[in-house]
Amino acid sequence: MSEVDERTYRVDLMTRVEGEGRFVLSMKDGEVVDAALSIFEAPRFFEAFLRGRGAEETIDIVARICGICPVAYQVSASRAFERAFGVTLSPPIRALRRLLYCGEWIESHALHVFMLHAPDFLGYASAVEMAADHRAVVERGLRLKKAGNAILEALGGRATHPVSPRIGGFHRAPRPGELDALKEQVARGLEEAIETARWAAGLDAPDFTQPYVFVALDDARYPLEAGDRVLVSDRAPVSVDDWGDVIDEHQVPHSNALQARLPGGVAYLSGPMARLHFHAERLHPTAAQVMKEIGLGRSERNPYRSIVVRAVELVHAFAESHDILTTYAPPEPPYAEARPRVSVGHGASEAPRGMLWHRYEVDADGLVRDARIVPPTSQNQARIEDDLRGLGPQLAAMPHADATHLCEQLIRAYDPCISCATH
Repeated sequence: MSEVDERTYRVDLMTRVEGEGRFVLSMKDGEVVDAALSIFEAPRFFEAFLRGRGAEETIDIVARICGICPVAYQVSASRAFERAFGVTLSPPIRALRRLLYCGEWIESHALHVFMLHAPDFLGYASAVEMAADHRAVVERGLRLKKAGNAILEALGGRATHPVSPRIGGFHRAPRPGELDALKEQVARGLEEAIETARWAAGLDAPDFTQPYVFVALDDARYPLEAGDRVLVSDRAPVSVDDWGDVIDEHQVPHSNALQARLPGGVAYLSGPMARLHFHAERLHPTAAQVMKEIGLGRSERNPYRSIVVRAVELVHAFAESHDILTTYAPPEPPYAEARPRVSVGHGASEAPRGMLWHRYEVDADGLVRDARIVPPTSQNQARIEDDLRGLGPQLAAMPHADATHLCEQLIRAYDPCISCATH
């Protein structure tokens, strides 16, 4: 009687991800028995304690869901209330909001590319260890992140949990002279972002592709801060208002975060690769040229190569920031008035990690009666587990430690924000 070949790959506390989680992949005779991304960080119940809060107060509260992408929460919530109250933003306000969002993309993508994901490719346990041999690489990442933080500080009042964003725009818009130093910093950052994309394209990524169903917002421009419908691979577009009814968001026994799937139990991918798949032709011309130069296709299906897509989006965010700063004129006034009414509002934006969707029911006094928030990592969690299952067959021929690391690197490629998922 032949011996059964049973293998388990697991990491009980993942590093270089935001939040607390573990994974386990079990195999028997070369077949995957179980693959689970267990998120054990405690639930935070934001949706519950938003009830009874004012709409404007909600903008500041939801920012606390995440210290890396607070603007995404503020913008998605603002869009939901603006749609609920019938608010239309002027072009200068929209440009300023897009610039703020670019700042968040820059600081988040730079953090992930250089500090969280690059050590996997270069063979280090952390960016600190990597800095001993690749100091110039780490210092470039820090400069790029600093540039993104500078945009957030200039427009939002501070880099973490900005205080200026509000429904309809901003409490205060910077004067042109206040942004002069920022223009120079962004111009330098653009050149370094281009070099980053070239560098990332040369990293040796594991050979692994998956048949993804992509999901991303649709907008007239490369989607960041806006979009009124959702694009889904090989399916009809869905209104942002209807997205919550389309997805099946459910609890799984091994995770404190809800998981989302499409009808039929289909896992889907949101984030940089999905955005590029649908909107490559809407990249800033500078980013499009870099994409062509490094040979990146619009439909990348290797999750380990998402670092390259993020690097191209870094170029896009810097290039857009430079354009907006060059033509900046303060909006007068800096916000459009919002008059509360009994309504339901839906809003979505493209956080660095993927689409972030909000829904609010509001009464005549502008108080929230019900709230629902679906962050990117909740939407990507099922897809991560499917990727782990797909990775299984090639692990058997690898040393156990190498196979375990390959699984962990796969999860890190998604840049999961576990705290967001347990909001």
